[in-house]
This record gives sequence, structure tokens and C-alpha cells, in this order.
Amino acid sequence: MNVDKTTAPARPAPAHRWWALAAVALGVSLIIMDATVVNVALPVVIEDIGLSATEAEWMNAVYSLLFAALLLTLGRVGDLYGRRRLFALGMTIFVLASLAAGAAGSGALLIAARLVQGIGAAMILPATLSTLNAIFVGRERAIAFAVWGSTIGGMAAVGPLVGGWLTTDVSWRWAFWLSVLVGIAVLAGILTVVPETRDETTERGLDWAGVLLSAVGMGAIVFALIESRTYGWWRQGSGTLSPVPVALTAGVALMVGFVLVQRRRRRTGKVVLVDLSLLGVRSFRFGSIAALIVALGEFGLIFTLPLLLQNALGYSALGTGWLIVSLAIGTFLVSGATPELTARLGGRAVVRIGLALEAVAVGGLALTLSQGLSGWVIAAWLFGYGAGVGMATAQLTSVILAEIPVAESGQASGLQSTFRQLGSALGVAVLGTLLLTSLGTTTSSRLADAGVPAAQREPVVHAVTSSAGSAIPGLQADPATATAGDTAAAALVHASKVTTGGAAIVIAVGLAATWALPYVPPTPRGAAAEAAREPRRRRRAQPMSR
Repeated sequence: MNVDKTTAPARPAPAHRWWALAAVALGVSLIIMDATVVNVALPVVIEDIGLSATEAEWMNAVYSLLFAALLLTLGRVGDLYGRRRLFALGMTIFVLASLAAGAAGSGALLIAARLVQGIGAAMILPATLSTLNAIFVGRERAIAFAVWGSTIGGMAAVGPLVGGWLTTDVSWRWAFWLSVLVGIAVLAGILTVVPETRDETTERGLDWAGVLLSAVGMGAIVFALIESRTYGWWRQGSGTLSPVPVALTAGVALMVGFVLVQRRRRRTGKVVLVDLSLLGVRSFRFGSIAALIVALGEFGLIFTLPLLLQNALGYSALGTGWLIVSLAIGTFLVSGATPELTARLGGRAVVRIGLALEAVAVGGLALTLSQGLSGWVIAAWLFGYGAGVGMATAQLTSVILAEIPVAESGQASGLQSTFRQLGSALGVAVLGTLLLTSLGTTTSSRLADAGVPAAQREPVVHAVTSSAGSAIPGLQADPATATAGDTAAAALVHASKVTTGGAAIVIAVGLAATWALPYVPPTPRGAAAEAAREPRRRRRAQPMSR
């Protein structure tokens, strides 16, 4: 397809833009699915290549961390040099990294491959969202955003089913190698139906100081949260100073420095990594905060739930996947009605209803969780949760970008996606650490209450926590340690109640953040009415984003 690179973002032929949406949705589904596809395989991976609990956390968190750290930079690169080009390069990197992840023979190699996957994903996500923002207008844009958002929510839940099926019937390695086959299909779609778009009005160049400060700062904060259980918050077991407070302080300081540098460069007319004045747009500011908080609760839950189901409740990897797919069913079923609800109630109301459903469902799961809880009850809570995800995730993107001009879409989409991915990394770090800390403490205290001497208690606690609970089934199977295994299983249920309750509270805080969103009237039917309102949106947003 020939594209005029000297004009505003090109529009595909009418017959192509919906095919382009299909390619974009498939690409997004791949990178989101890979954020969760390995969760149900964790117990098997831990046993197969000897992953520690900390390595298991890093395997998930490093993907989201690199994803978040590079989104701002790569969103701008796409604006400057072409979003389709960035999409294709990111998918190529993602496919190669998936090939390496599936072949990994150690925790270090698997974490390294996941790191590279995160780089590829950071290229893909902003390129897809800003492409949709450029090639769709009016009511069609709302539909495209709904598809994009529903894909994120739904595929986060489909990932565990795919991972469970492959782990049970084939190999956990195919949870990664499947991405190679799908990625090749996406590349074919990129080259044939996705148009090239870019922002010809933006200043050239990159803010390398901003790149370094943001990436290292966020990395240090996530390191501190994940490694706090290993090194301690203040002192290590040997009595020496823990690196955790140093890393956390340095991370916060670097992020403060990032904000100051961005403001100073903006005042002096230099290129910035992100125009922080975008946060002056009320809908963008509070919507992004809500997205971060909600992602923290959502992805933290998806990380911890499979550990509970397999290690304490006795489900197989495939059985875990089938339970979690009820979440995806709820998401997909409600997403079909979301555009109609938005037209009647407005995007803000739909987001609030969705988040309320999420909070109630996750809170209900936390309150009813027990070793004898029926799988049907778990599935019902997850279905309700998925329905909330289908409503909130799809429309939150539209609400966040409602007042952002197309010319700013690259930066805006990169920034709001960074909020989401940073929330994902923090969710794994915070809720994962909470689960493991509570598991270790509860197991130790319950064994002590049962009269188990410290010399016998400590090896059990270490085995259970270092394996993220994967040692529990083995302990239960051995008559000599069956009692200790049953105690650890009950402790994991208790720790999961604490963690799931924490996730519900986090989501409720995200719901509270949406009360600061400005009111946006329900969308009138027809693209003409929407197009008539578009110039007014741009005039409102322009003074605050320049």
C-alpha cells in the first residue's frame, strides 16, 4: 500500500480498516495472553527447571516491567518513524524471544527471554492503540476501542486456559512456542492490511535522559518490592543492611528526577519523553490513575490464583485453566452489550459499574474461599469478575483518551499504557510478595501451634515458600510429612484469602478514583454527531497539551 508520508496520518481503504483492526486485536491478544499464559504452568515450570519463588515472581514481573519502562519511549518512536514499522519490528522481536523462552533450560535464561518479550510487547501496544486512534473516527472509533479493550481483558483470562491445556497435554514450553505461530500470522496481517501512520508535526529527536531515569527508577522500585521477602526490608538474615531500602529510595528519587527533568526540558523548548501537561486533562489524569490501580489488582490476582488452585485445592493445570476461562466468558459476553450501554449511560458510568462488579466478585471470592469450596462457586465469582472487566477495561481506554487530540495520541496512548503495565508489574510484586510472606508466616505459626519443633518446622516453611507452594502436594503425598503438607495447604488458603481481599480493596480504590472523572454525556448514535463534537474536544484539550 502506498502511503503519503508527508501528510497527516493516512487512512486505509474502507474495506481494509476492519481487517487492520483484526490484525491489531490479534497482535494485542498475543502480548496480553503471554502476560498470563505461564501462570497456570508455574508449578510445573518450578519443578521442571528448578525455579525459586523469587524467580517465578521475576519471570512475570520482568515482562510487565520492561513493558512499562519502554512504552513512553517507543510510543514516541512510533509517532516519529511509523507505527506499522514499530508494530512489525516489535512482533518480530516478540516471536524470537518466545522461541527462546520455550527452549530455556534454567530460570536465568527464561527470565532473560521474558525480558526481551517485554521489549517487543512495549513496541506493539502503543503502536496498535495509536494506529486505531488514527484510522477510525466517530462511533467507529468507540467500537474499535471497545474491541481493543475487551481483547486485553478477555485474553488475560484466556491465557491461563491455553497454558493449562498445553502444560497438561503437551508441554509448558508450547505456552511460548504457540506465540511463534500466531506471531507469524500477525506479521502477515501487518504487511498486508495495516496502514502506515505517523505524526509529521511532532519535533524530532528523543529524550535519552528521560528514558534512562524512568526505566531505572521503575526497575529499582519493582526490585525492592519483589526482593523484600528475600533480603528483608531493613536487615538481611546475616545482620547486614538490606539492599531493599536503598533500591526503593533510589527508585523514588529517580522518578522524582524524571518529573523534574521533563518539566525543565519542556520549559526550555527541548524534546521530552512525555508531555506531562497531558496529565492536566482531567479525564486523562484520573483515568490513568484508575487504570494503574485496577491493573495492580487484576494482574496480581491472575498471578496468585493459579498457585492456590493447584497447590492447595488440588486442581490440575488444565482444570485451573478451565476455571479461569469463566472469567473470559464473562468478559466476552458483556463486551457485546458494552457499546449499547455506553450509548445509553455514558462511558464513565459503564466504567464505574464494571469496577463495582469486579470489586464485589473478588471480595466475594475472598470471603467464601476455603479448602472445600466448590469449583462452581469459584467459577461464578470469576464470571462476575470477568463481566466487570469486560465493561471497565474496554471503556476506560475510551474515557482516558476522550479529550486527547489525534496528534497527541502516540504520547497519550504510551503514557496510559505505561500506567497499566506499571500496575501489572506492581500487582505481581505487591500481591505476590503478600501471598508468599503470609504463606510463610502462617505455615510457621500453625506448625508451631501443632507442637512441631523449630528444627523440623523451618525446612518445611522454606520448602513451601521458596517453591511458591508447589512443594505442598509432594509433602501431602508422603505419609511422613502429610500433616505438615495439610497444614501448609491450609496456610496457603488463608494467605490467598488475605491476598484476594487485598486485590478487592485495590480495585475498590480504583473505583473511587473514577469519581474524579468528568461527566461525558452518552454517545449519540451515528458518526456524524460524534464527528461534530470532535473539533470541540480538540479545542478543549489543546491548551492543556501544548
